[in-house]
Amino acid sequence: MGLDYNDLTLPSDGHLFEESKLEGPISDIVLDNPGPNGSTYYDGEDTFITGEDPNNYIWYSGKLWRAVSVNNDAKTTKLITQWSISSTAYDDSSSAFEGSHMQQWLNDTTEDGFLGNLRDYQNFIVTDYEWNATQTTSTSKPPKTTMVESAVGLLNNYEYETAKNSSFSSYLDISHWWWFLTPYNATEVYYVTEFGVVFNINVKDSWNAIRPAINLKSSVEIVSGDGTVSNPYRIAGDNDTNLSGTKLNTRYSGEYITFGTGENTLYRIVSHEVSGLTKITSAELLKNSGSFVTSAFGSNENYSSTNTIGSFLNGEYLTDYVGSNYSDMIEDNTTWYLGRVPKGANYKLAKYTNETDNILTSSTATAKVGLLRYGELMAGQFDINENNISYWTLTPYTSGFVLNIEHIAVALNASVSKTATGIKPSMNLKSNVVITGGTGTKENPFTVELGS
Repeated sequence: MGLDYNDLTLPSDGHLFEESKLEGPISDIVLDNPGPNGSTYYDGEDTFITGEDPNNYIWYSGKLWRAVSVNNDAKTTKLITQWSISSTAYDDSSSAFEGSHMQQWLNDTTEDGFLGNLRDYQNFIVTDYEWNATQTTSTSKPPKTTMVESAVGLLNNYEYETAKNSSFSSYLDISHWWWFLTPYNATEVYYVTEFGVVFNINVKDSWNAIRPAINLKSSVEIVSGDGTVSNPYRIAGDNDTNLSGTKLNTRYSGEYITFGTGENTLYRIVSHEVSGLTKITSAELLKNSGSFVTSAFGSNENYSSTNTIGSFLNGEYLTDYVGSNYSDMIEDNTTWYLGRVPKGANYKLAKYTNETDNILTSSTATAKVGLLRYGELMAGQFDINENNISYWTLTPYTSGFVLNIEHIAVALNASVSKTATGIKPSMNLKSNVVITGGTGTKENPFTVELGS
């Protein structure tokens, strides 16, 4: 039977695609199908996806991303995470991206680092990409004065403004404060507020949200999805099915699982910080009958299984929110790291004695259930939180103060007696927890059980 051209559409670049099947090179698909609420803009080098809510959602390695632009020569596709993955200071002194705490966080390949937890990143990502980190006070396209080779980066000021395309409402605006790549001067970097307004601030004076950016290789192909939030594009090599019987500890940071009872059953994989175990955290802040559960931290800044919040997590939470069937899957004794992080200091101090030697801090607590620490994966905000609720980390700041994550995704210090603060439990699941169903997305989370 011959090809029926009445069943095909002809995009602007001349590529033919079946109208009902969006499959092929990612660079073609995302540009040819922006949807009714999207469009494109070509600046002479890159084609940007613009609009209030274009069909540019992509699911990769347990995270929802947005396609921002395509390089017209290399056919690489730049992505940014839809939500903030964590929140930290940019650096303690310099606005230069190269060598900054921020570059280190983004490209950390350790067991709990961002790059280290991306699925087969060497196969998908341009690891020697050159990011334009040129200092500027303009929103015009910067000269290529300061180019930094790095696998993971951030959007620069120009890319944000171009994707916004003079529109008041943009898909990049998510009501969070998040960092750009662009230095304003020697000690200040650009960021955007929850209102979509761009400012500059000292690199250590704000612990803004991190929305990592990557560039997918030209060889990456879309195999399913339509680019909408409910049906994001899936890419070849990251679209597993039939995972029943697979150990959970083989899966990826950000993937969703069903865990616990009642209304708090959606959780996400954080990392495999302890070999063989799977660290998880609640996908949303804990609720009771639809209202957020809030708590003071305790009498001091050191988390324990017997302080105010620790006693709740290792008692009532396990009984009433998790239940015995799921509680049996949790490792009984996890070490929780309580390193202090002063203003502007490296995120690694939350776990290590310094930022280079990887010697673990001696400040620890042992408990079945704990909280995420400052700078850890999944210690961000994953929705537009209209309830203005922050949540505790377990990282001490100074005497009587602990770091928490605000509703705009900024990390701030709060008094341990502050009661109007939400809870995001975290725990390690045992090595023999296996998947019984699902695909790991928010719409179809993994179901799990304790294997033999």
